[in-house]
Parts: sequence; structure tokens; C-alpha cells
Amino acid sequence: MSLTRRGLLAATAATAAPFSARAQRPTLKIGVLTDLAGVYQDIVGPLAVECTRLAIADFGVSAKGFDVEIVTADHQNKPDIGASLARQWYDRDGVDIIMEGGSSGVALAVAAVAKDKNKAYINSGGATSDLTGTMCNAQTLHWTYDTYMLAKSTGGAMVKAGGDSWFFITADYAFGHALTRDVGSFVEQGGGKVLGKVATPFPGTTDFSAFLLQAQASGAKVIGLANAGADTINCIKQAREFGIKATLGGLLVFLSDVHSLGLEVCNGLVLTESFYWDLNDRTRAFSERLKAKSPARRAGMAQAGCYSSALHYLKVANDVGVGKFKAAGGADVIEMLKKMPTDDDVFGAGSIRPDGRAIHPSYLFQVKKPSESKGPWDYYKLLSTTPTDQAFRPIADGRCPLIKA
Repeated sequence: MSLTRRGLLAATAATAAPFSARAQRPTLKIGVLTDLAGVYQDIVGPLAVECTRLAIADFGVSAKGFDVEIVTADHQNKPDIGASLARQWYDRDGVDIIMEGGSSGVALAVAAVAKDKNKAYINSGGATSDLTGTMCNAQTLHWTYDTYMLAKSTGGAMVKAGGDSWFFITADYAFGHALTRDVGSFVEQGGGKVLGKVATPFPGTTDFSAFLLQAQASGAKVIGLANAGADTINCIKQAREFGIKATLGGLLVFLSDVHSLGLEVCNGLVLTESFYWDLNDRTRAFSERLKAKSPARRAGMAQAGCYSSALHYLKVANDVGVGKFKAAGGADVIEMLKKMPTDDDVFGAGSIRPDGRAIHPSYLFQVKKPSESKGPWDYYKLLSTTPTDQAFRPIADGRCPLIKA
């Protein structure tokens, strides 16, 4: 062999060695399934993906001996599309866990696929409390918030303030019906009455005028908006245009909604979130790190929940060992996640219950007047805090099949 050829082979081998070593590193593949272009894109969407990426960066995966790959897809808020994408990711594309979810209908569909395939799923965006109730399973966790949390905090506060008669405008799918049910229960427990409800097609409704006039005609003191995102924004705008006198109960209002509507429209509105960027030193630190990736936006709770859940997943994977983690079935992975306490800059210290509910405090806020705001995104003032052990439905009341009576 000539020196030239021998030298070339040696050089090739030396060059290939680092790549060969890197190829031996195990890789966790996370699928972020979200609404990238629909009515919930500002609630979750691209910023939810960025929050997941920030969790990977903050954890310092590159120094831990394994890699993480993120894939994303848009479920278009259609459960059949969400389920189809979940099957493809689990069966063909080697996705280890699906995160986010975006809407309750999609979340329930993906949870069913995760159960069928024995793969792991963490929902952050979907709100229905049925995910840790009658529809709970061993392969699914519910992060961030749910309809019970919203009902207890916002609904309960409005009843105490005198809003004792309600009419609901309900998005006609799993989330809207679960929220109407949970809020209605708190209204009646507080001595109030539910005078009626109307279901609005989802997705696709943009004109809510007829529904608002029907609600006003009921004579209810509170019109409960059991919807979210662009639907809530349109309801609030159109209620102003039509001079609706009843109090609007925004039961799931996000920071992005207030930003879209402005303080002139939203001031005085009472709402519940489990995260606010300016709540404390830790939330501010997280928000500053995210600002470097997304300077024009502040995360709401569902997006921040993607950071929190991804960070917890990586912590447990590193603690257990990525090889063992990847080889485990979905139920075993979820059980490992439940055993480790949660702690991050988004929610602080918390834990995961046997029914799959991640628990932490929730917060009742009021939207500031324009004169009270000190600058962009300074929109909330804190009214009260519901502690961790009271923020979510008692585990015994959820009828989760995983919990033995």
C-alpha cells in the first residue's frame, strides 16, 4: 500500500472516530403535537415548541451523554388527525413521548392511542379534567391546569362576588362541555343557578352575536364563556359591540388573549392561571431566558407547562438511565415520572399524583387598568393563591380507574 493511500485511510478513520462515538449516544425523541396555525396557536403553538427547546438547553443535555430530537406537527384541533399523527409517531417515527396536545378533544384521542400502544404522553394544553378522571390511563400525565382548577378558582370567586345566575356559551367539544359541567357544579354548590347553555360549533365559529343575545335574554347575571383562544377573544369583542350588560365570565383566558384585546377592553376581568411571567423571581428568570428565543412574546401557562413537563422528563431520564428509559413501556415511564417530585422555575415545587395529575398552586388574577400597567405584558395583579393541595380536584372524587376505591 502506498504511503498516500495508507495516510488517507488513517486520516479517514481519525475523522470518522468522533462521529462513530457520537452515533453511540442514545437519543430521546420528543414529539410536540400542537395547534400551529388555528384558534389556539397563540395559547400553545410555536411558542410551546420554543419552551420545550428551552428545557433541553437549560438541562444541558449535550453534557449528559445523550441527545434529544424534537419533531413537531399541527393537529388542526381535529381529534382524528391528532390520533393519526400519534400512531405514526409511535409506530413508524420512533417518538418516545408526545407532549402538549392543544385541545381537549385531541388530548383525549392521543391519550387513547398512548394507552393502546403503551407509549408515554404528557398533556399541557388540553383542559378537560376527564384526563385524570373517568378517562385516565397509566400512560398519560396531565400538566399545567384543568377545567376543575378553573371552575373552582374563577367560577367560585364570581359566585362569591354575587354572580349567582349563569348562562354558558360552550365550545361544542370535550373541553367546553367539561368546563361548563365543572363550573356549573361550583355555581350550584354556592347556591347559584344555571339558567341555560348553548353549544357553538368548534372549530369554525367566528360570529357569536346570536349566542350572546340568547344568553342576555336568559336574564343571567353572568355569561360564562366556556371556550378559549380566538373564540373567547371574539366573544368579548362582540359582547362590547352589542352592549351586553351581563358580566362576562372568561373561564379560560390566557395572557395572549389579554394582549390581543388590550387593557382598555379587558381591565377588571378576573381569571385563573397557574403561571404568570412576573409572579416571582423564578418565573421572571425563566421568562428572561425565553425572551432570548422569542423576544416579542411572553409565555402563558400552557406554553410554560411544556417547559416544565419536558424538563421533568429529562431529569428522570437522566436519573434512571436513558437506555433503560427508552426500553421501558409507556406505563413504566409514566410511573418513573410520578415517583420524582417536580421542581422548576415555572411552577416551583410540586408532585404528580397516582391519577396522573401534576399539582402545584393556582392563582386568581385581575387584569390591570391601563393606568396601572408599567409596560408591555404587565397585565395582571394577584388577588389570591390556591395552595397545591387545594388547587385541583380531590383524587377520590375523580373516579379514575387507576385509583382503587
